[in-house]
Amino acid sequence: MSTLFTKIVNGEIPSYKVAEDENYYAFLDISPNAKGHTLCIPKKEEDKIFDLAEDEYLELMRFSRKVAKAIEKTVSCKRVGIAVVGLEVPHVHVHLIPLNEMKEMTFQHKISMAESDFKTLAKEIHSNL
Repeated sequence: MSTLFTKIVNGEIPSYKVAEDENYYAFLDISPNAKGHTLCIPKKEEDKIFDLAEDEYLELMRFSRKVAKAIEKTVSCKRVGIAVVGLEVPHVHVHLIPLNEMKEMTFQHKISMAESDFKTLAKEIHSNL
């Protein structure tokens, strides 16, 4: 059975796409810790990040770095934090979180955004790739 993220990649579930290439996909988290919180995923389903082949892992990190640099250009923050937790969805995903305070990295502090704000932000980040 396809994961939630595979359904997003396949267009079965809508997302606020930030970036995409042949093997990877980035989209805004719909329950963000901070404005610009983005998930980067491989299109290939894999549950655990360290089960990816080494070249796939390195490419995911390169893709994530490119997206993080675009986030930095778009969202006012001290830095972009990175986390790989993997307990929520059994599909590898890298969290890129713009940080100004440590609480933004705890996953216990969430913000709300309007749909129009998500759409605008996704376009702005994409334009800074």
